Formats: sequence, C-alpha cells, structure tokens
Amino acid sequence: MIDLAPERIASEAGAEVVAEGSRERPERAVIDSREAGEGDLFFGLPGATADGGSFARTALEGGAWGAVVTPGYGEGLASEPVAGAWVFAADDPLAALQRLARAWRRELGCRVVGITGSTGKTSVKDITKALLPQRVHASPENFNTEIGLPLTVLAAPPETEVLVLEMAMRGMGQIAELCEIAEPDVAAITNIGPVHLELLGTLEAIAEAKAEIIAGLRGEGTAVVPADAEALAPHLHGRIDTLAFGPGGDVFAREAKVAAGHTAAVIETPAGEGRFDFLFTEAHNLVNALCAVGIGVAMDVPVEEMARRASGITFSRLRGELIELAGGIVLVNDCYNANPISMRAALEHLAGDLGGAAGGGRRIAVLGEMKELGPDAAGYHREIGSRARSLGVGPVVGVGELGRDYAPDEWAPDAEAAAQLVDGILEEGDAVLVKGSRSVGLERLTAELVARRGAGATG
Repeated sequence: MIDLAPERIASEAGAEVVAEGSRERPERAVIDSREAGEGDLFFGLPGATADGGSFARTALEGGAWGAVVTPGYGEGLASEPVAGAWVFAADDPLAALQRLARAWRRELGCRVVGITGSTGKTSVKDITKALLPQRVHASPENFNTEIGLPLTVLAAPPETEVLVLEMAMRGMGQIAELCEIAEPDVAAITNIGPVHLELLGTLEAIAEAKAEIIAGLRGEGTAVVPADAEALAPHLHGRIDTLAFGPGGDVFAREAKVAAGHTAAVIETPAGEGRFDFLFTEAHNLVNALCAVGIGVAMDVPVEEMARRASGITFSRLRGELIELAGGIVLVNDCYNANPISMRAALEHLAGDLGGAAGGGRRIAVLGEMKELGPDAAGYHREIGSRARSLGVGPVVGVGELGRDYAPDEWAPDAEAAAQLVDGILEEGDAVLVKGSRSVGLERLTAELVARRGAGATG
C-alpha cells in the first residue's frame, strides 16, 4: 500500500486533482491498463505508438483507485467521472511517477541498496535479498529503468526495512537519474566490462557512467566495488567509505570448494569471517556472492547471520537454470542476456561438470548474438568462439547474423531455426548451454527443446 493521502499524492507528484474518489489509499502503481486491478494507481505514460492516458478510463472502470494522466485526458475523465476514482493531471506523468516514488522512499525511511554493473546485477540482487535478515523489498526481474525502478519503490509495503534496487545503464546520466529517485545508502558496482560500447565508446566512459551510483549516494554512504576495477579509482573520493570485494580486496574467499552441487567457502571480511554453503557451483556466482556479502557488511549485518541464510538463495529465471531433458541431457538455460564477460563465465562453467549435474557427453554451446558492443563487435564474437574451443566446448551453434563471427560449427538465423537444428544434433549425455542477448529470444529455443524432449527435473 502507498500509505499517502490523495492530496499528498497530488502534491508529491506535482499533479492537480481533477476528480475526487475514495478516501482509501492506493495499493501500488501500474502503467499497463491490462494489469491494473482493484486499488491500483494507473499512470498513463506516453509511448512510441500510443498514449497510456487513452487507456485510463478502462483501468478505472476495471477497479483502479485512480489515474495520473496529462491534462487533456484529465479533462475528459473529469467531465464523465468514474465513481469512486481519483484523477490527477500532470504535464509529465513519468516525472510524476518518479517524484511520487522518491516521496514514498523517504516516507518509508528505510535503507536503500543500489546495484549496477556490466553483468551480475540481478544475481547480486537475488543473493543480497536472501542474505539480509531485515524485511527486504527488491526489484523484480528487470525492473531497473527510469520506469521500472519507481514502480518497484511504489510497490514496497510500509513495513519495508531495506530496498534493494537494480539500476540499469544505457547512457550517461541514467544512473544519476535513478539515484535521484532512490537516494541509495549503499552503492554496489558488480564489474566494469565492454557492455554498451555502442553507446559510450570506451571502457573509461562506461566506468564513469556506472560511477554515477557512487556520486548519487545519500550522505556518507558506502560503495561496494570490485577490487580489480582500476577504472573506478578516480571516482572513489574521500567522503566515500569503500569496501572492495574479490582477490586482494576487503571481502574475499579464503577457501572455496565445489562438490555435489554446492560451493563451500570461507569468506573473510573486515567484520570477521563466515563459513558459507551456497547452492550453486558457478565461479562467477561466488564473485557475485562476495559482492552481496560486502553489501551486508556495509549494512552492519553479522557475517555469521549471512552465512546461516545462504541456503535460501534463489535466482531469477533464465539465469543458469539447469533443466534435465530425456536421455540424460542437461540444458543450461542462461538466455536472459549476454556480453563477453558473462559469455566467458558461462562457457567455463559448461566446460566443468556443472556441479555434478552433467554426464560424460559433449559440451555444446548455442550462442546468440551479443548486442551493443560497438564497432569491435565481430572481434568480441571471434574471441568468444575461440575461448569455447580452447575449453573443449563443441559443437558451437551460432544464432543471428553476428553469431557467424563465433566461427560456429552450425549456424541459424533465429531462435526458431536454431531449436530445430539443435534438436537434431543432441545426443544422450550431452550438456548444452543456451546463451545470448535478450533480444535474440533464445528462451523460445529452450521452450521448444523442453516441449520436444521433455523436462525430467529442473535445478
């Protein structure tokens, strides 16, 4: 519930009340009229093909508590009001959404963790949510943009003690904008890599854009950063407390052993050490866990408490899911996104025993295009193809036009064609990685393979 009076909502959102309704408080904010339910506050945002304000009446007639629309739509709703519904007029409904989210964040009075990085944001968010003992509200899946983040904040219940928010970056100024809404107390950067080079040009520019989360810290906040991210050094100035994670950092794994689907690790921190038993086997997720433990230390959570909670970690969908198909085939469904950093990590995991889940068959990689890599995109794809072969992975199946640059053994133009191709080459005992940028849609390939071959178990 957004426990603010209607007049306060109008004031904080910079909107005008044009129709009054129930004195109840709204449950949450939504931007899709098809998802608007009883008690929701609908924001009619202008879109590329339609203005959300045109759907406001539908949302209100479906039970929505109120709507925020531009003045033109507001006049129409006021002239023929929907009984019991509030209508607010704002020149810029998106700005109104963001302003209201900042007001609710302040009303909650809770601590806020902001997480950004080239890869691993969602996994670090998932791990952090599990390790913190407080009442945590976190970003669902990819709610990490100028729209998704304020929706996440406005969905936080009044009893929230910690907000854990992902922050995406597609250009200079975007993370700064998100920080103006979230006002984070702890800022975590998972890593700096060649993502969005098409937009920003250099790794130094990417580091500068990611570092906006540090500049956006509220008061004397804490930055949690990779120990090996030299590009961030110019942005870690005197007022910022810093915790570095990874080898050579403040938070690191002194011991780590992988066996039977688990990773057992002794993690040392400035606040003491803890023995963690993680239900994952990927080396990159251990790094993500170190970042999350660093966040916990910054939040003054005892290391022993975090270690006790480690078994409760669950990851968001499409990120390293293990699906057992008929014939002892293991499918690694990691198709949420891809870039050179995450591709290398996924291939290295595939080349191992997948935590004991894989049999003795081949290691097949179905690799979709990696987007937004700029003019050197072909070179990055060639590098990943070469890395796959050096690890003994093969055959390699490329998907999409840039997928040709992996120098694959097989190639398909899209996910649907790749599904038929891969189904024809799979053999008993194989392990197959499915990974590519989100726009390639390789989840459709995974769904087709499961439909054709059946899923015995999911891990």
